[in-house]
Amino acid sequence: MKSKTLTLSFIASFALASSAMFAEEVILDPIVVGADFREQNLSKVAASVSMMTEADIYDKAVHSSIEVIAAEPNVNFSAGASKAKFIQIRGIGERSQFVTPMNPSVGIMVDGIDFSQSALGVSMYDLKQIEVLRGPQGTTFGVNGLAGVINIESNDPSDEAGGHIEATVGNYHTKAFGFTFNTPLVEERLFARFSLYKNTSEGYMNNVFLGRKDTQNIDELSAKAKFRWIAADNHTIDVTLQHINIDNGYDAFTFDNSRDSYADEPGRDAQKTNAVALKSTYEVNEAMHLVSAVSYSKSDLEYSFDVDWSHVGRFDDALGPYSAFDQYLRERKQLDIDVRLVSDEPVEFFTGMTDWTIGAYYRDYSEDLSRHYDFIAPFSSVYDTKNVALYGQLDTHLSDRLTLVTGLRLEQWESEYTDSQKVAIETDEFLIGGKIGLSYQASDKRLYYIALAKGYKPGGVNADNRLSLSRREYNTEALWNIDLGVNSTYYNDTLKSRFNFFYGKRKEQQVNDSLVIPKNDGSTEFVGYISNAAEGHYYGLESQIDYFPYEDLHLFTSLGLLQAAFDEYPNNSAMTGRTPANSPEYQYNIGFDYRFLDGWFFKTNLEGKASQYFSNRHNEKADAYSLWHASLEYTTGTFTASLWARNITNEVYYVRGFGTFGNNPANGYATELYTQLGTPRTVGVTLSYDF
Repeated sequence: MKSKTLTLSFIASFALASSAMFAEEVILDPIVVGADFREQNLSKVAASVSMMTEADIYDKAVHSSIEVIAAEPNVNFSAGASKAKFIQIRGIGERSQFVTPMNPSVGIMVDGIDFSQSALGVSMYDLKQIEVLRGPQGTTFGVNGLAGVINIESNDPSDEAGGHIEATVGNYHTKAFGFTFNTPLVEERLFARFSLYKNTSEGYMNNVFLGRKDTQNIDELSAKAKFRWIAADNHTIDVTLQHINIDNGYDAFTFDNSRDSYADEPGRDAQKTNAVALKSTYEVNEAMHLVSAVSYSKSDLEYSFDVDWSHVGRFDDALGPYSAFDQYLRERKQLDIDVRLVSDEPVEFFTGMTDWTIGAYYRDYSEDLSRHYDFIAPFSSVYDTKNVALYGQLDTHLSDRLTLVTGLRLEQWESEYTDSQKVAIETDEFLIGGKIGLSYQASDKRLYYIALAKGYKPGGVNADNRLSLSRREYNTEALWNIDLGVNSTYYNDTLKSRFNFFYGKRKEQQVNDSLVIPKNDGSTEFVGYISNAAEGHYYGLESQIDYFPYEDLHLFTSLGLLQAAFDEYPNNSAMTGRTPANSPEYQYNIGFDYRFLDGWFFKTNLEGKASQYFSNRHNEKADAYSLWHASLEYTTGTFTASLWARNITNEVYYVRGFGTFGNNPANGYATELYTQLGTPRTVGVTLSYDF
């Protein structure tokens, strides 16, 4: 595996070196990144950023949003129920949540609304773009940006009346319908955009006992209304309303790791969210503008499953079978307020002209949990957090080509935890993050940059009273990261490349751990909790190349290389020096898009990941895999028909795994590996009409 990684790294480095020999003058790309304090063309962003534009996204509404995003370099995911909803960047990120409240490592923002805790509700319909920011985003996002941020923007309302209708049918009884309508309400002043998307599927499990094929079903509804009000020539107000209703099935695990389930209580993976966001952009004068953003969301979630993966009567009583059901009901509420002043004209500062940003942020988050598990008394907990931050950034232009970027964020974090077992824990922390970097615009076709950033993730509390006092709390994690990169374009803008080398050092690294508890019937259960692994590090490469040899042909490739290890792991010395879970040494995405004849469009790509550990408490691994996708599309301008297929070869791969407990009475509850299978081959047809 090491040799394969080194080979891929050599190829990427050679591509960088050889492409530089053929440099020509170019026109830079128009793709705009909006997640930072001020919008920039992608080629001028001095950071490791990936973009998925509307052209990349529009035909993927029926697919899992997290799995689609995880095709980007060094972005990964894990599932556990109906579909993936936990994401990792450079090996950092959560893989599950049970009774313990969670502070996310990867931020997920959708139209200014925080979905970091509720990624199941992220829809791929009617999107404008997805931005993937890798590395700590301590200045811009604070506690939610330790590993990086996923920023998702849907299409904005405009002054043109029109709409879009689409319908999809596919195998596994997949059916989807989408409707979008855009209209001006007041000429040149008030515009509205409404979208509705419904997606259903029976899922990929066959429940033999219940005689059903829909116990891991998909049943998702997403509705959105966006309004843009030009209140004055210098003042714009945007309002977003969103409603999400998801009622998916859980049924995911079996004793033989197949798709044939025998569970009598398959469970649910459900989410209902109502959210609103308001953003005001006010031009104070020619030198600055004021951005004020407020968002509020309320989510009700259920995560429930058959613990024994079986049914009463399947095993002889002499084998000691058991029956249990576990249900987690959560109510989450979150209020975010962000106010910032952003310069429009640079001011003289130190030795150069400086663009500046200064802002303040407030968040109030609460999570109420009610757990119902057959083997313990009903359990409830309340977790409240409040954080206040001041932040600022200076972009000092030391010369026409050299820019110094300095950012700082000061954040006060407070949390309160109480539960029905009379446990009460409060935390109070002062957190500091930021960055310092240099970018050098060598020419219109090439940008070099280097940046050092610090991110942080607050400590927290483990909820289960079966843990010792020393395991009930865990400490804040800090990440120091350095990025070194170059963005280039060649051959009259037909070849574009982004290369980023990175190194990170993790202090008080937070990891998912578990305590295995034997039961009287011979089976075992594990209590999950979060601990600190003292220290860790990672390094690697992210590269993306787009080549347009002809007007109708687009070749693309992306590569992520990652080497990560625990430097110290006091709670489990066997893990010292080992790679953390969900940190594949390589992942890639390579393919092409081709337009031919009159209105025909063919797209295909191959994406893959290296072998990776499932957990930090055992050495079981998921095998390396490659997935082949393709679509054939015909369009007349207003009407489009698309025939698509994903995982064409029906590759068997795993998206979640457990390896240190036994759950099968038939083999005496022997410890073995249990896995969840990834999405099999799916095919379908999507018809759409623009009006």
